[in-house]
Amino acid sequence: MHNAVIAPSILSADMSKLGEETKSVLAAGADFVHVDVMDNHYVPNLTFGPIVVKALRNFGIVAPLDVHLMIKPVDRIIPEFAEAGADYITFHPEASENIEHTLELIRQCECKPGLVFNPATPLDILDHILDKIDIVLLMSVNPGFGGQSFIESVLDKLRHAREIIDKSKYDIRLEIDGGVKIDNIRKIAEAGADTFVAGSAIFGTDNYGSTITMMREQIALANN
Repeated sequence: MHNAVIAPSILSADMSKLGEETKSVLAAGADFVHVDVMDNHYVPNLTFGPIVVKALRNFGIVAPLDVHLMIKPVDRIIPEFAEAGADYITFHPEASENIEHTLELIRQCECKPGLVFNPATPLDILDHILDKIDIVLLMSVNPGFGGQSFIESVLDKLRHAREIIDKSKYDIRLEIDGGVKIDNIRKIAEAGADTFVAGSAIFGTDNYGSTITMMREQIALANN
């Protein structure tokens, strides 16, 4: 399994000083920056466009940018996010007319492609595209808003996804997003996640470094 990655979601950052907040959380020990892109169509909220990704790069952010597209249709905007500086681009299968085409488009744009599964979305499609993805993202809340509570039933789905990935022998990250915090990250890691998105659980604290350190300690306990 991959080394653990902590990926703070800037959806929960202070938007009035997004560049500084992003630099601070990376200096505190985060690995990736998670960018939740919502269109007020696929999900009932409106957030970031490619200009924000580009602004972070221009501000000096060099860490991997993990762009989660909660938009429909999805293909048209992918090249813009890639050009702006995305590293990973993930999307929901329901948002694509042709999943394999969308994955190939992301690859052609020199980004790492992945699929996102809502709590009620089955994992069946993975049987057909494991050789085409670099990351699987499981939502542990229903997408659209930050600060929601973790849906416990997703742990079983996480175990199933880990089993599928391990059997495939492909080099694929398994990411979890939604309600991840210090007091549940250990059981999430035990269920098989290696990449952890956390928004308010990090940005809502007074000391980002202490929070991230405690998260890593819990993950280490899961892996021992």
